[in-house]
Amino acid sequence: MKKIRAAVIGTGYLGRFHAEKYAALEGAELVAVVDSDIKRAEDLAEKLGTKACDSYSDIIGEVDAVSIVTPTKTHYSIGKDFLSKGVDVLLEKPMCVTAEEATGLIDEAEKSGAILQIGHLERFNSAVMALEGRLTTPMFIEAHRLSGFPNRGTDVDVVLDLMIHDIDIILNLVSAEVESVDAAGVPIITDKVDIANARITFANGCVANVTASRVSMEPQRRIRLFQPDAYISIDYAKQHISIYGREFKEGSTAPSIVGEELDIERKDVLFEEIKSFIECSREKKPPLVTGHDGRRALQVAQRIQESVKASMEKIAGHM
Repeated sequence: MKKIRAAVIGTGYLGRFHAEKYAALEGAELVAVVDSDIKRAEDLAEKLGTKACDSYSDIIGEVDAVSIVTPTKTHYSIGKDFLSKGVDVLLEKPMCVTAEEATGLIDEAEKSGAILQIGHLERFNSAVMALEGRLTTPMFIEAHRLSGFPNRGTDVDVVLDLMIHDIDIILNLVSAEVESVDAAGVPIITDKVDIANARITFANGCVANVTASRVSMEPQRRIRLFQPDAYISIDYAKQHISIYGREFKEGSTAPSIVGEELDIERKDVLFEEIKSFIECSREKKPPLVTGHDGRRALQVAQRIQESVKASMEKIAGHM
């Protein structure tokens, strides 16, 4: 099996995990880790038995694929440099700062033939993947993604930091265009919005109520999907699905609710994401989460941000 030469650009909190997964993956060879903080890169490189660089330009021509795990504002420039050289890219979410930048990367990938995968990691969650064939027509969706304040730098608000995961999942499950967005949010610890709620209405009548917080005392990553005759509850953290449907028992005139707990093998979600990316790189096949998916999630996230801003301005006007 051909080993894909891989590198990780950015060795901060999440970048370290990317590097560890590549180093452990049989089909990949971690040839370098790159960070402007060379000491941080060297420490990680020593641990994983690879080399460290302080400039990604040093490894262009030496790699087949890269993970870009840097601040969002750098995604476009770094991604374009690699994609233009035909290097496959796994780009952490959010994809870019603007939808226009996202379009630029999609065009660059299509022109060079390189793989562009976006790091919406919940798509590789065992519970989400087990949903296939069980979801019909969701009409109401409720998602909660709550965490304590992260022990890492935060260059974006909670919508792009956390909520965008659920936005991507919901867009992938609802076969309709977004019709309207109504949202509210507030900054708590940072100067950016730290907790937000959005109501997304789709053209087919489906409504999604999505809450994200990075200032909560109790972590939670759940989504519930209601469809005719049943609803499905997914716990992302436990990788568990519960399905509740109605059942007419013999002799009864009214239905009762019965539940089913799916037995799902829990997996390392980031490892599964990177393994899939390496397979796509080797076989030159489209990734599960494409650049188009990343752009669409970003566009909806930006509509939510605009609604949050309008809500905050309205409140300020009444104070």
